[in-house]
Amino acid sequence: MEVVTIQSEAFTQIVEKIEAINNRLDAREKEPKEQWLDNIELMKLLKISKRTAQHYRDNGIISFSQVGNKIYYRLSDVEALLNKHYNKAFKK
Repeated sequence: MEVVTIQSEAFTQIVEKIEAINNRLDAREKEPKEQWLDNIELMKLLKISKRTAQHYRDNGIISFSQVGNKIYYRLSDVEALLNKHYNKAFKK
């Protein structure tokens, strides 16, 4: 076994760099990750039929990802769709 010695200042710098890297990794893990809904979850959320969901996809009304036969939607895209069609109340 080999013993390696370094100056305490160099050791302190290495420890500080490692801590900075760990802090950045921790911050990344705390960032909210994009949530995805499958077709069934979308249909339940919007109370729509399978055919309506297909119509939305076919006509570019909502973006989606497809893996094999499975369809996925970003929750942020669903929210954007609802916000786009939002009608503000005008009666006081």
